[in-house]
Amino acid sequence: MTLIKSISGIRGTLGGRVGSGLSPLDIAKFTAAFVKLIERNEGRTGIKIVVGRDARISGFMVNQLVCGTLQAMGVQVIDIGLSTTPTVEVAVTALKADGGVILTASHNPAQWNALKLLNSKGEFISASEGAWLLDLAEKEDFEFVTIENMGTYEKQEGWIDKHIEMVLQLPLVDRHAIAAAGFKVAVDAVNSTGGLAIPALLKALGVKTVFPLYCDPNGKFPHNPEPLPEHLTDLAALVKKEKADLGFVVDPDVDRLAIIDENGNMFGEEYTLVAVTDYVLQHTPGSTVSNLSSSRALRDITKRHGQEYTASAVGEVNVVEMMKATSAIIGGEGNGGVIYPELHYGRDALVGVALFLTHLAKEAISCSELRKRYPTYAMSKNKIQLAPETDVELLLQRLAKHYEQEETTTIDGLKIDFEQGWVHLRKSNTEPIIRVYAEAETPEKAAALANQMMEVARQMS
Repeated sequence: MTLIKSISGIRGTLGGRVGSGLSPLDIAKFTAAFVKLIERNEGRTGIKIVVGRDARISGFMVNQLVCGTLQAMGVQVIDIGLSTTPTVEVAVTALKADGGVILTASHNPAQWNALKLLNSKGEFISASEGAWLLDLAEKEDFEFVTIENMGTYEKQEGWIDKHIEMVLQLPLVDRHAIAAAGFKVAVDAVNSTGGLAIPALLKALGVKTVFPLYCDPNGKFPHNPEPLPEHLTDLAALVKKEKADLGFVVDPDVDRLAIIDENGNMFGEEYTLVAVTDYVLQHTPGSTVSNLSSSRALRDITKRHGQEYTASAVGEVNVVEMMKATSAIIGGEGNGGVIYPELHYGRDALVGVALFLTHLAKEAISCSELRKRYPTYAMSKNKIQLAPETDVELLLQRLAKHYEQEETTTIDGLKIDFEQGWVHLRKSNTEPIIRVYAEAETPEKAAALANQMMEVARQMS
C-alpha cells in the first residue's frame, strides 16, 4: 500500500492499515486539516467548499467520506458530482466558494485515489500551505462541530455544461470555423468523466461526427490511464479505421490532453501546448511559461513570435506562480497540460481541445501537416539509483560546477542547457533516485546526452 503526501495533494492506494494507504481514517483526517487551512486563510469559520470527482470505482465511497467530514467540520458543501478537475476549478470561483476538493488520482491506475486541494481562486494550494496542512493532520489538532453547527450539503448538477459554455465564450474559440471544417474526431476518455465532457464539448463546437471510445464513465479503465503512446493503440486503430481527422485522449480527471493524427500517430504530448500556444500568439502577443522538464519547442515557438519564454520549477503550482509573475498569456506542462488564464489558472483539456481545433480549422491543413511546422525534439527519461549515504545537493552542486561554462538553472534540481539539447536532474520526493530527463533532436542524441550526464554523476558520487 502507498500513501504520498506532496504539493499535488494527498494520493494513495485504497486499502491497508491507517497511514500506509489512503484509508477512510486518513481521508477524514486530511479533509479536516484542509478545512482548518481554509478557515485560517479566510479568517473565519462557516466556509463553503466545492467537491467533485472523477469516475474511478472508489470515487463514490471517498466522496461520502469527504463530504461527511466537511459537514462535521461545519462546512457548507456543494457537491457537483462526476466532474473534471478544471470544472471544479471554475466552479469554485463561479460559486464564490472558499475552496475546493477534487477526488482524483489523475493518471494513476484504478487502485489509486487522491484529494487535490484548491483555494478560493480555484487554484492548488501552495507548498507552504500544504506543509502546514500535513503538520496539522499529523498532530490531529482539530475538533468537530456540535450538532447545531453541522454543515449543510447541496448537490448541484450541470457544471460540465457550464464549463463548456465558458470555453465557447472565449474570444479565440471559433465554433463557426470548427463546424465549417467538418472534422471527424475520435475520443478516448478511459471510461472516466472525459466521456461526459469531451463529446459534449465537440458537439457544442459544431463537430458532427464523433467516434467515442471508452466514454462510459464507469471507472473501469480499459488500459493504463496515462495518455502515453503505448496505451493508445486502440484509439490509433479507431482513427485509421474510421478515417477520422484526429483523435483526442484525456486522463481520468481531464486536465491532460494528447492527440492522435489522421495516420494514427501521436502528435506528441509535449506538442499539445506548443500547437495551442502557436495559435494564441498569432492573435495575442505575450509571454509563455512551462516547467524545466518540458520541451524546448515551446521556447522556440515563443521566440518565433517575438515573445519571451520563462521556465518554472516542476509542478502546476509553480507554473502558475511563474505565469502570474511574468504576466504570461498561456503556459502549462509538457504532459499535455494547457493553462489559459483567459478562463482560469489550471490545466484544462477542454480549453486545449477548443483552441487546437480552432487552430487546425483556420490553418486548413491536416493534423500531421500541422505537426511538421514545429521543431522536432525527442526526450529520454532515466533515473539514477541512489545509495542511502548519497548527498544529492552536494552532487548537483558538483555537476553545476563541472558544467559552469553552459547555461545552468538551479531553481528545481539542476538543468543544464547545451546548444543541441538539455538535461534536467531532480531528486524524487517519493523514491531514492534522481530523475534524469534529456532532450535533443533525435532519440539517440537524447539518450546519449542522458547517459553522458549519468556517467559523470556516477563518477562524482
